[in-house]
Amino acid sequence: MRLLRAAALPTIFVLVFACSGGSNGDVPSPALTPTGSPASNATQAALLPTTVDALPEIDATSYVELLAQLKGTPVVVNLWGSWCAPCRQEAPDLKAAAERYGDRVQFIGVDMLDERTSAASFIREAGWSYPSVFDPDGAIRDSLGFLGQPVTIFYDADGQRVDDWQGPIPPEQLRAGIEKALA
Repeated sequence: MRLLRAAALPTIFVLVFACSGGSNGDVPSPALTPTGSPASNATQAALLPTTVDALPEIDATSYVELLAQLKGTPVVVNLWGSWCAPCRQEAPDLKAAAERYGDRVQFIGVDMLDERTSAASFIREAGWSYPSVFDPDGAIRDSLGFLGQPVTIFYDADGQRVDDWQGPIPPEQLRAGIEKALA
């Protein structure tokens, strides 16, 4: 009997610890409540989030619809995950590029294979001013034919893919891709 209690104790501890985030059951978790920080969007579209960490779930079909809604504005899409070390490496450069070009280019993050709470924390840590959407199973990346992450994709104002980069994007490649999208 003593061995059974010892084996059950870690499970109970983990459950209590996982539920001890300060919630009394009446307050939604941070994953469900965005901070409300307005996104610095270069344009408006029905599927484009208006807060930085809203993280609405979209699939590959909705992604194509979002891009169609953004036609007329160049777009930079970055596929990332909060757990991805190379994604964390490139985050400051994406922030700087969005600050420099964000009034002329729509930046969008696609958080994939992640948990919303971790994603929202990462967005705040990175200081991104642009919105991200949530792709829990990586369907968008897969539909685009990429393996792994991060991936950065550049679309011109006509909605045509003009460039992409797989892996952490160097600042000079990010600028070159943005300039192609703006041309």
